[in-house]
Amino acid sequence: MISKENILAIAKKTILSESEAITKLTDLLDDNFSDATQAIYNSKGRLIVTGIGKSAIIAQKMVATFNSTGTPSMFLHASEAIHGDLGMIQNDDIIICISKSGNSPEIKILVPLLKRFGNTLIAITGNTTSFLAKGSDFVLNTTVEKEADPINLAPTNSTTAQLVMGDAIAICLMEIRGFKPEDFAKYHPGGALGKKLLLRVQDMLEHTLKPMVSADTSIKKVIFEISEKRLGVTAVVDQEKVIGIITDGDIRRMLNERDSFTDLTAKDIMTKNPKLIQSTAMVVDAFNILEDFSITQLVVVDGEEYKGVLHLHDILKEGIL
Repeated sequence: MISKENILAIAKKTILSESEAITKLTDLLDDNFSDATQAIYNSKGRLIVTGIGKSAIIAQKMVATFNSTGTPSMFLHASEAIHGDLGMIQNDDIIICISKSGNSPEIKILVPLLKRFGNTLIAITGNTTSFLAKGSDFVLNTTVEKEADPINLAPTNSTTAQLVMGDAIAICLMEIRGFKPEDFAKYHPGGALGKKLLLRVQDMLEHTLKPMVSADTSIKKVIFEISEKRLGVTAVVDQEKVIGIITDGDIRRMLNERDSFTDLTAKDIMTKNPKLIQSTAMVVDAFNILEDFSITQLVVVDGEEYKGVLHLHDILKEGIL
């Protein structure tokens, strides 16, 4: 049975083999890469990425990366393309075709069809003299000396090289477009970054939980309001304007200091000039205020009108930070 040491040695050898293959790609880059990238950027159509076998899987990942970074893309399986799916290609589309050998039967059928339509064809291949390379407008060389496996058959170094070449194109296009985090968030509204850059305070308010009392409300009713709304705080409001807040901490301190509170009202124990945030502010800005002042609730206003309370726990539950 193979030892743990041997397993780790094989893993390290595989990783080093793939990293060396990637490093050597830098020496294979030439004007074909920059010209192909510019052609994609200047295109009025979409980017179609196609391949077969393991290269098709790499093509699908490339499409996901391109779409999420602002380059409209579609995946086209090379085998399906020659059985009817060519109809998805439009006149202005640019096509990336991925193939290690560049000479598979499907590729030899597909390339002439693509050229007949007049679309710009970019080859990502490990064989620069292949049928695919000769039929393409631009050739991106992903040649590797060998695969990482001991019998030099399993697509490993070659598919990693293809993947990295696609990432290089995507990042270059991002730089050319001046792609910003805000742009990325538009394509990832459900992710942590999307929420961080898009979610506003007003989107998180639970309007059925809007704790509020007047200045002359009895302490007993203040306690009921805090308990019922379950936010650990209530705003003290006068004609929709916040004049103070009372937290459950204020209630505890009052009980420790006094034997009776029947003569007290909200204005006697409230904190004046509480921290406020506008409802249109970003949630990440609200979090920064909470963190800077070591507090757990923020009173939310629209102008001066009271809108509710934002709690630190609600922000954390969203998985923003």
